[in-house]
Amino acid sequence: MLQQTRVAAVIPYYTRFLEKFPGTAALAAASEKALLTMWSGLGYYSRARNLQNAARQIEERGAFPSAYEDIRALAGVGDYTAAAVASIAFGLPYAAVDGNVRRVIARLTNGKGDAAETAETLLDRKDPARWNQAMMELGATVCLPREPLCSVCPVASSCEAFRHGTQRDLPLKRRKPETIFLERTLLVIRRNGRILLTQSGRVKGFWDLPEPFEGARIGAKLGEFRHAITHRSYRFTVSEAVAGQAAPGFRWFAEKEIDKIPLSTAAKKGLRCLKMSGETSL
Repeated sequence: MLQQTRVAAVIPYYTRFLEKFPGTAALAAASEKALLTMWSGLGYYSRARNLQNAARQIEERGAFPSAYEDIRALAGVGDYTAAAVASIAFGLPYAAVDGNVRRVIARLTNGKGDAAETAETLLDRKDPARWNQAMMELGATVCLPREPLCSVCPVASSCEAFRHGTQRDLPLKRRKPETIFLERTLLVIRRNGRILLTQSGRVKGFWDLPEPFEGARIGAKLGEFRHAITHRSYRFTVSEAVAGQAAPGFRWFAEKEIDKIPLSTAAKKGLRCLKMSGETSL
């Protein structure tokens, strides 16, 4: 959950997730609907699916793996996660290189060499857990991205970037993809205590408010909001609408079901516009 998401945002999700799925057996047996409903709002939903697939692998093995290669083979686990778990949980000599560690090493070496190879060279093999956690903490609290606290850094005397005055220039910034700006309209269509939803085209496995379609008659505007997904920036206009028979791919849900299904973040924001317009339901 902490990949690409702030700790403060994760905590309530983490608590609810563990209450719903207290162990790998419960997570492995969960339906996709239940899984995505609990994950809704965190984004990057492949993480949830990988987590469940890893739980199923663990259940098939009968226990959590204790060898690096077996940890690395779990769904969704990369080099960093495998090294972190192997070193901290099992004391195995693998350097965990996350963004913080990569930044520390880039400055220590003044941008020379490969960060992963350098980390393996520096690793304290007698206590890899302590070394990895110290490096991550150094990057998170002292060797900061924009304003590194070099005056209190315990390794400043060994830092080549500090010596050359280049610490604020490192690591070199990756070029981000250009932001794509998109405008969309979402429709709130209700009938007899039910609301019309469609399978989301933006986030697989989720339900969304429909966009304008043949047979829908658009009414009053309820509001608008902005929403970003990776490098796409959306401006959504939310309007009431009426429609006849639901077309293939659409489905009527009782309004009381809305909190029990995987609903896209855009749909949740759209329904907030409905509430803010003065509606009392939903």
